Amino acid sequence: MVARGVSEKEIEDGINRGSKELQKPNKILSYYKYYCVVYKKIGKDIYVITVKPR
Repeated sequence: MVARGVSEKEIEDGINRGSKELQKPNKILSYYKYYCVVYKKIGKDIYVITVKPR
């Protein structure tokens, strides 16, 4: 996140507002603005795996 220059607020926006794509087995890719947030949802918890440029 820091290496890509993306703030925590941008991560939240990406997860909440981005277009979603499922990646097997249980990851979610959320595309927003100039980056993509890769995360996993377990119960109500969200675990960010990585952030990558689009």
